[in-house]
Amino acid sequence: MNMNKNIGNPERAIRVGGGLLLVVLAATGTVGIWGYLGVIPMATGLIGWCPPYAMFGISTCAKKD
Repeated sequence: MNMNKNIGNPERAIRVGGGLLLVVLAATGTVGIWGYLGVIPMATGLIGWCPPYAMFGISTCAKKD
């Protein structure tokens, strides 16, 4: 499987921010242990590659001319 970036910068920021928020809420006991699943969008946002996007041929990266 090719690991070229398939997540654009705006989506990466949303994934990292949302994932971080979930982890913080879980750590403070606000949302329970399931909040630690926020690590997944945070990780995909940081590396810029999403396995399901790769499987389905989806990319939110800006097209290069």
